[in-house]
Amino acid sequence: MDTHPALRYAAFALGSLWALPMTAVGLVLGCGALALGARVSFSDHALLFSQVRFPGRGALTLGQVILHTGRSLDESAKTYHCAAFGGNECVRIGSHERAHVYQYMALGVLFLPLYFLHGGIHHSNRFEQAADRYALTGRGWWPYNWFL
Repeated sequence: MDTHPALRYAAFALGSLWALPMTAVGLVLGCGALALGARVSFSDHALLFSQVRFPGRGALTLGQVILHTGRSLDESAKTYHCAAFGGNECVRIGSHERAHVYQYMALGVLFLPLYFLHGGIHHSNRFEQAADRYALTGRGWWPYNWFL
């Protein structure tokens, strides 16, 4: 059963509003990154700051802002499981980060405490597992087995 487009737009607007406090934090960091040479665009339902200079490589999502050290979200990366245990299964970084955007839109400011409660940046974190699942299949961005 497909939802009516008006309901999808309303849910997107409400989710964007709910994620706004974290989006504001991302905007502040992104604007600082611009001063250091980052580029800004729109991708994967988020404002993307690419070529951000922070330690390591990868991406960080804050609300509807993605901070990425690379040039494009079309780059691939190993899934958290493969990075931890070996293997070659890769995902498009943008699809993985889009799952986190949706998670923020559903959970708002509760996302970060729940994310760290589940282990932070780790292969066993259900938020990362769900983001990899979504990046692989286009489904299953919700980190719990109930509700969606």
